[in-house]
Amino acid sequence: MAIDPHWRREEPETDRADIDLLARIGRGERDALHTLYLKYYHPLLRFSYRITGQLELAQEAVNDVMLVVWQDARAFEGRSKASTWIMGIAYRKALKLSERSRRWSQRYAAGDFDEASERLARGEEPTVRAELEDLLEQALSLLPTEQRAVVELTYFYGCSYEEISKIAGCPVNTVKTRMFHARSKLKKLLPRLGKDELS
Repeated sequence: MAIDPHWRREEPETDRADIDLLARIGRGERDALHTLYLKYYHPLLRFSYRITGQLELAQEAVNDVMLVVWQDARAFEGRSKASTWIMGIAYRKALKLSERSRRWSQRYAAGDFDEASERLARGEEPTVRAELEDLLEQALSLLPTEQRAVVELTYFYGCSYEEISKIAGCPVNTVKTRMFHARSKLKKLLPRLGKDELS
């Protein structure tokens, strides 16, 4: 699943728009839920996929998140950004689905293999960027789930450590510790996976 650098930390007016959508959802307005769903579907899918490693579970996580938003929108009290609240729900749902899947089977997700096969079938040579993305995906997949989530939220979603602590439900110092260990592991993993230095 390709890295998308476009969904970053939001501007205050965007957060106000999301809070307005949550208020409308809390009043039972389905069109507001549809608007929020369209805005968050891809970011939530990418984030959930990085945690679960399986596209089907990531899609299920997104649906679970939107169900919680529909049912509990009135519970949002504005103590964090709306996006932080939504990503927190996604974090917990993805962890739960990942754990349930791990208990029942040790299947491997075939998505990356299928994507690479399609590229080769079309006669496309992997670009340097595609190779780097594949390498980074491999390295991230080898991190423990909590560390992978911290890296994902920091670098791909632009969240601060304070926002991540709210999403993950842990102290800021725990987030910093997870990031420290994740960086150390990535520094060792990336050269081992085929690169000479951490890019």
